Amino acid sequence: MKWIFPFISFVGGVAIAIQAQINGGLGKKTGALEGAFISFSIGSLALFFLVLFFGKGNLGAIFSVPKWQLFGGFLGALYVCIMVIVVPKIGVAPTMVAVIAGQLIIGALIDHFGLFGGKTIPIDTKKIIAIILLFTSVVLFQKK
Repeated sequence: MKWIFPFISFVGGVAIAIQAQINGGLGKKTGALEGAFISFSIGSLALFFLVLFFGKGNLGAIFSVPKWQLFGGFLGALYVCIMVIVVPKIGVAPTMVAVIAGQLIIGALIDHFGLFGGKTIPIDTKKIIAIILLFTSVVLFQKK
């Protein structure tokens, strides 16, 4: 059972890489912001139907959650806009390496300080080495 969540996360990473290329092509045809809007609209429609048929939560709770938690939607839109702009310029692989670097560094800081209500997981030497190696991979992916 320990392998299921890393595997699901891997599938999510595959989906993000494919989405990046698809959205990059969409943005070239429609415009960067327009492509991001179209992508988010389709995603929102898909989520609407998933909530409608399978949702068991409480959408009304939106009025009682801390307002900073609603910022996640903005960050998702920002991410899609960035992908639509960057992927056609440098390709999927270098973009994904840079995205993963950003995710791991900020993720390690969020864990280290227990930000946003998360569990505190200190940064150790292994994580620092991994971050340095990740930055090395960003540089190597950009070399021509």
